[in-house]
This record gives sequence, structure tokens and C-alpha cells, in this order.
Amino acid sequence: METTVKNKIIIGTRSSKLALWQAEWIKSKLQKLNPNLEIELNKIKTTGDKILDVPLAKVGGKGLFVKEIEEAMLRNEADLAVHSMKDVPTDFPENLHLAVITKREDPRDAFITPSGSNKSAVKSFKDLPNGAKVGTSSLRRACQLLSIRPDLKIEQLRGNLDTRLKKLDEGLFDAIILAAAGVNRLGWADRITELLEPEISLPAIGQGAVGIECRIDDKFINDLIQQLDHKETSICVRAERACLKKLEGGCQVPIAAYARLTDGKISINGLVGSVSGERIIRASYSGSLDNPESLGIALAEDLLSKGAKEILAEVYAK
Repeated sequence: METTVKNKIIIGTRSSKLALWQAEWIKSKLQKLNPNLEIELNKIKTTGDKILDVPLAKVGGKGLFVKEIEEAMLRNEADLAVHSMKDVPTDFPENLHLAVITKREDPRDAFITPSGSNKSAVKSFKDLPNGAKVGTSSLRRACQLLSIRPDLKIEQLRGNLDTRLKKLDEGLFDAIILAAAGVNRLGWADRITELLEPEISLPAIGQGAVGIECRIDDKFINDLIQQLDHKETSICVRAERACLKKLEGGCQVPIAAYARLTDGKISINGLVGSVSGERIIRASYSGSLDNPESLGIALAEDLLSKGAKEILAEVYAK
């Protein structure tokens, strides 16, 4: 594979505030490493950005936020793509791969209550009044919260982060749940009422991490971005993604997995639940750092043997 040195590269990205923040963040890191390199952003509207009135689970979920960007790379209209790892499918088009996973932000879910005239006295998730309206578009979050509080009314919440916060402040919800990482990155950390620990809401696979995808045969780009890979995050996210791949999970099923490195080992927790939250199958594993994927697969097999298989079959049959 020959290296063709480039003096200009193009980053493919969605055009939401958060996606642009992430793309600009990667751009500034690359610029620091290569001051003479010209870097341009190609803002691409994905299917997920266009369909805002339908729950993601109903339109196919995974891949909705990356497909058009991948197509742009295959047409050489972008040299690399910057994604939120939780949006990235486990399979890639031929000739493309996930080359880098950057250092993870806070992977937890953020519980947020209204500010302004609708400001609420609720200071934590457990303080929510009976039958409170909670906004989230994630089946994973809904399932876990309903398993603790079946009285809650979970309502669909789609759109960019600023749109979601606006809906909350207008009084449409008593609270909303967002990924803390995105809220922090956009400088809105002071809006977070409470960070939900993984025991309450186990994070989405890859939540909080940013990934870079590029063409496999582009040696210049692969070499250029390699310095942005964060080994610890990469190991953890690879374990989580292997679990998802083994479960063959899409957006239609509440699935969560979260890996951490402790004392030189990986420990990973996972769950598969029914949409109503009535049934949740949980499992955890720990093992060596040598093969994170095998650990994720073992976790998935344990979940399947404990009853996740039936839940998955039921959901997909519908």
C-alpha cells in the first residue's frame, strides 16, 4: 500500500451542533499534529437527520446516522468520518473500517429537569412524581427506567440536543434523559440535574466515545489519525461492540453494555430487556485485556442463555 501524501483532507460529518463539535475537535487535533494540512468539513444530511417524526426503532435504527457519510467516503467526497460511537453499526461496507476510537467522555446518562419558568423542584430521578412524563427516544433508557418506576410515562423525544432541551423548558416533559457526553461537549453541563449511575441506567454501547472511520487502503489517512486512538477506550468499546454483534441487536431492542478497565482487567456488564421493562436479563464478565472481543462474545452468550434469546425473538417477530 503506497502512501500518497495529501495537503488537503475532507472530514465527513453530520451537521448537528454536536456532530460539528466532534468534527471540529478532531480537526483541531489533526491540525496540531500537521500545521500545514488543510482540513475541510463536508456536512452530510443522513437518513436519521431527515426522519424526525418516527421513533428510530421503527425505521431500522443502526446505520441511520452513518450510511450517507460512508457513501461519500466511497465516492472520495470525504477522507474520513467522525461518528458518535453509539451510532456506528458493527458491520462496515467493504473497503471501510473503524480505524480510531478516541478517549471517552463521561459514558453515563444525564437526567435533566426544566429550567426557566417551568423550573421543577425535582432534584433526582427518584424524586419524580407519580406518572411523570419523561422524554427519551431510547428503548434502552425507557426499559431500565420503567423497570424501576413502572408508573412513569415515557414519551418520544427526537431532534438535536438544543431542540430537546427547548421542548423540556417549554413544559412538554417533567424530565428528559440525554447522554451526558453530548451535554458536556456542548458546554451545557450545568443543565444536568443528576448523572444516572450504570446501576440505574447502563449506558449504550460506545456511549461517550467518538470514532473515526476511513478507507482501509488510504495509508496516509490511517497513519495520520492513528495518534488519536485511545488504547483504554478502544479496548472497552471493542468488548461492548462484540457483545452487540453477537446479540445481532438493532435499535428495536433494549440492549446495553458497558466495559471498564480495573486492576489490569476488563470488567463488562450487559443487559437485554423487554421494551416495557418488565423483564431485564443481566450478566457481567471480567477477563484479560488480550482479547476484548472474546469477552464481549462470552457476555452475549451468557445473556442469551439466561433468556435474552426469547426477548430478542419476541421483538423481532413483531
